[in-house]
Amino acid sequence: MTETQAQTHDEPHRGGLGARLNWLRAAVLGANDGVVSTAGLVVGVAGATGDRSTLLTAGLAGLLAGSMSMAAGEYVSVSTQRDSEKSALETEERELRETPEAELAELTGLLEGKGLSNELAREAAVQLTQRDALRAHAEVELGIDPDELTNPWHAAGASFLAFTVGALLPLLAIVLPPPSARLAVTVLSVLAALALTGWWSARLGEAPARPAVLRNMAGGAVAMGVTYGAGVLLGAAGV
Repeated sequence: MTETQAQTHDEPHRGGLGARLNWLRAAVLGANDGVVSTAGLVVGVAGATGDRSTLLTAGLAGLLAGSMSMAAGEYVSVSTQRDSEKSALETEERELRETPEAELAELTGLLEGKGLSNELAREAAVQLTQRDALRAHAEVELGIDPDELTNPWHAAGASFLAFTVGALLPLLAIVLPPPSARLAVTVLSVLAALALTGWWSARLGEAPARPAVLRNMAGGAVAMGVTYGAGVLLGAAGV
């Protein structure tokens, strides 16, 4: 076996890997949202007051509200997706039962569209149908694995945990250091975390890391700058 062949053979299969990468990417983005939203909140409050208990209360409220919102939104979204997948599978199952020949011809055409000759596509369609007709149509026609439908509870839990982990960084950074160092520690910690999540998301998407890191850090810096300025103005106004 040549070196090129060995490299090709060692490449990961993209099916399951793609699903895992999507979950990992969602986790990274959820953590990123937790960092940015909570950092903006606590830095804004810090612009108005230096009271530790106020900062802690605001940070915890933002963490819980954000994580619950993320979990609820993800649950609703993925539940809708799961319902659509189940409906499509039920429709496909009914069509296979009522019009099997038409479904066989449809599967043949789909396989032919992937580059197989008509004869080979027909033979493959027959074999796939004999083995598991619903699975064959689900995967080739719908792009669904009947055994791995999206799970809304998993999605909600993952979003909740990712956001919470991300939000804990700015919360701890704003309440643990002494008052004179709070703002600097928080800003530096948040920018470092955003650089990491930007780099990791770019790596997962096989994109250049530098633009993603700079965009992420710039967005976080702007968010903190705006909320801090608003906090300072409100604090000065005695609000």
